[in-house]
Amino acid sequence: MQEQRHALLAQSLSPPREIVSLHFGPQGQGKKVYLQAGLHADEHPGMLTLHHLKQQLLALESDGRLTGEVVLVPVANPLGLNNFVFGRQLGRFELSSRENFNRNYLDLAELVRESVADELSSDPVANVALIRRYVREHLAALQPRTELESLRLTLLRLACEADYVLDLHCDSQAMVHLYVHSEQQAEAEVLGAFAGAHAVLHAAEQGGPGALLHAFDETFTAVWYRLRDYFPSASIPMATFSATVELRGLYDVDHRLAKTDSAALLAYLSHIGLVDDVQVDPPAPVCEPTPLAGVEILNAPHAGIVAYLAPIGTRVEPGMALVDVIDPISGRVSTLHSNVSGMFYARVIERFVESNTELTFVAGHHPLRSGSLLCA
Repeated sequence: MQEQRHALLAQSLSPPREIVSLHFGPQGQGKKVYLQAGLHADEHPGMLTLHHLKQQLLALESDGRLTGEVVLVPVANPLGLNNFVFGRQLGRFELSSRENFNRNYLDLAELVRESVADELSSDPVANVALIRRYVREHLAALQPRTELESLRLTLLRLACEADYVLDLHCDSQAMVHLYVHSEQQAEAEVLGAFAGAHAVLHAAEQGGPGALLHAFDETFTAVWYRLRDYFPSASIPMATFSATVELRGLYDVDHRLAKTDSAALLAYLSHIGLVDDVQVDPPAPVCEPTPLAGVEILNAPHAGIVAYLAPIGTRVEPGMALVDVIDPISGRVSTLHSNVSGMFYARVIERFVESNTELTFVAGHHPLRSGSLLCA
């Protein structure tokens, strides 16, 4: 294993913080996989999962069984890791800029558009190598102005040449689920089968048509389809499979679950050929991919106590009661029912909420929403 330390821009008088990346297997040959955890720094299941995956990769590397490079970034966000307010960690937003740590990543297609314009061809392999070279060179030349920009730029530099990019997150309370690009549903279904995902949510553009406020995972698919749109005569494949993997909920942090998840990730790495002399077939998937636009979200009609009427992981039908919202002063009880059939895969963990708070998430089969499909 090779450990690399990447200093971030020091924005105040304190010493610079750093991101640590762990590199396993031979570099420059075979496939390359990048995994990170803790980009939302208050989401901890992925950090523990990569702790266990690290031990497995060390053993495989010692035996010479890794056929390509695996890069782990077990703590992707040292900025948010220190965001404690009155004893509570708030790791989703940078407190200074109020920006979501998992938004506003660069448009890599626009970054290299002019450079690749005269060199693209009908050879997809050559085009992938060309685009990745220019992305690497352009990212290396950029100079961040803030600590947050340097964090985003460091992560992009580490992941930009990977064939697979897996960003580990968690939800509030949830079953395992994935966010993927619509053109990569087949590969996503395989990953979802290994992970035991109860929802595989796909969209062409999570932020809405033409959106540039990319989440981290979407940056690595957008570069390919946007360059393909810019240069339709060139042969440009979707060369990077990228996914956000939501490892259940905030408090699903224990060794049993983390070992289960690390074993699932290792099985997936073996399936795609990263482990020598091992062939692993995916298990039967729990679900089929469904559109992110098909997720029905039920909002609290008023403030009150939240009492859920169905557990996550339940397959629901229209009319099924999912949650009561109770005003403890007036006694008003509002029961919210699903309007779709699908998988009840996530809900908020708070048990007293304000009016209009999003409460329940059901993965339906037919589009219901448009525009930005991402929460704040």
